Amino acid sequence: MKSIFPLLTAAFVLTASAASADSRVFIIANQADGYGIDQCLAKGEKCGAHAALSYCKSREFAEATAYRRVDPDEVTGSVPKTVGGACAHGGCNEFVAITCHR
Repeated sequence: MKSIFPLLTAAFVLTASAASADSRVFIIANQADGYGIDQCLAKGEKCGAHAALSYCKSREFAEATAYRRVDPDEVTGSVPKTVGGACAHGGCNEFVAITCHR
């Protein structure tokens, strides 16, 4: 009976640590907003950190661990080649990957 308790404790600790290490990558269209946030996110610059964090928090994650521009060819079949019909600004086919962590 004494050998079962440490085994159950170890299983609980491993399960709890796996659940707390939940992370997810979101691929979103990089849309110009007139404030330059799109370029901050796409270039991975520090000025995009708040936007990435806000995006993650809006999806009930605690932090944004990374954000960068994603080439549409990196995400096979998931990202359309064009965004919308007409494009009035440059970078219409740019996408951003934001990695969120719980």
